[in-house]
Amino acid sequence: MQGYIININKVKEEDLIVTILSDGSLETLYRFYGARHGTINIGFKIDYEIEPSAKSSISRLKDVVHIGYPWINDYSLLRLWQDFTKLFFKHLKDAEELGSFYFELLENASKQWYKQNPKRVAVESYVKLLEHEGRLHKELYCFLCSKEIHGDISLLRAYLPTHFNCSHTMSINALALKELYKNKSSLFLNDKEIDRLWSVLLEGL
Repeated sequence: MQGYIININKVKEEDLIVTILSDGSLETLYRFYGARHGTINIGFKIDYEIEPSAKSSISRLKDVVHIGYPWINDYSLLRLWQDFTKLFFKHLKDAEELGSFYFELLENASKQWYKQNPKRVAVESYVKLLEHEGRLHKELYCFLCSKEIHGDISLLRAYLPTHFNCSHTMSINALALKELYKNKSSLFLNDKEIDRLWSVLLEGL
């Protein structure tokens, strides 16, 4: 199996509880510490096997092989990737059925992560996620006052639209935002706007 590590908890000594987002499921597995084991971390893509345990309700993670990214040695890219992927744990931990969408979203994002500003990749991916979940607000009515928004738009968590005067947060160019929502392209957003959208994204999926 292959999947992305989206959460790690240390337990006794150096053992780990690892949550992996695979194609269609979320696996919580136990990894015993051993000197021969390679290092694993949040955001890593791995190939692995699951071994059921007779003594525990949590199966064992075994035969782990790290599948590296072309950009894995670029610390700045890796740190942003880890910030992005760990958001999926809180968002999906109580989900009963996932399908392949979330795995494929990370697959595509990982391939684009070093080809353009990774924050743009994350923002475009997040808009796809919101649309998939039916939470993308394309009709621009203020979340706080319920009135229609004319001109630039301020966004709150989950990209909820507001008037600047209602939320007092940085505004985003309306035409550029509509392009993002329609074509999942951040082309017309400037870097300052992308930084704002990234910071909102970090508040949670």
